[in-house]
Amino acid sequence: MYQHLLYEVIEGVARITLNRPEVYNALSPDLILEITSAVQAAAADSSVRVVLLTATGDRAFCSGADLKIGIGEAASFGEALRTRYNPMIMALRTIPKPVVCRLNGLAAGAGCSLALDCDMVIASEEAYLSLLFVGIGLMPDAGATYMLPRLVGMARAFELASTGRRIYAPEAAQIGLIARAVPAAQLDEAVQEVITYYRSAPTQAIGAMKQAFYRSFQSDLPAMLELEAQLQNQLGQTQDALEGIQAFLQKRAPDYQGI
Repeated sequence: MYQHLLYEVIEGVARITLNRPEVYNALSPDLILEITSAVQAAAADSSVRVVLLTATGDRAFCSGADLKIGIGEAASFGEALRTRYNPMIMALRTIPKPVVCRLNGLAAGAGCSLALDCDMVIASEEAYLSLLFVGIGLMPDAGATYMLPRLVGMARAFELASTGRRIYAPEAAQIGLIARAVPAAQLDEAVQEVITYYRSAPTQAIGAMKQAFYRSFQSDLPAMLELEAQLQNQLGQTQDALEGIQAFLQKRAPDYQGI
């Protein structure tokens, strides 16, 4: 079904693995379309509780746009963004399930943007992120201008984007760019711990949180209070909410089913 990535669903986890190691998993037009399709498939699959985005090998998560292939059939950079990159980013940001990035190596340019568009990034301490766009005379895209200031603040966002310097995982975690940095030997264990939690968490509640946080940046307090009321009303009618309340009252661990 996919030529440039691996996709599998096992025990509630949709694992999407970029699989172009010969070019450090660079984003070709076809790979971008496949990532979008895989995320949409995970969104539509009721058995999926969490999405894991990673890549083959241990040197690179994604080296950015594949400059040798360029923008494919698109007539311009802008068209390439509108028709390929933007749908991919929107799929990641709007899927009502948590998306965890296992950052196994470098994430540069649009590869950095791709990582930051996930809900949580757990990285090997040896990995680094870099907004390398400035190195080829371009500006950050693929959602980076939206996510970066919200993660690290305006001043640091400008510094990172305008220099394109490497931000190694320990620093990235310290400044809030990613969630965690762990020794390379512990990466899979750390990712599995997070995946195990989300696999048994109340999925609809997690999705509602994601929706509300995403909306909050373009909203005000009264609007967010109303959105909270609407989403909480919907969640209150789910089986997971009923189970959670009963488990709390009965002083036992809840058994969430994602419904």
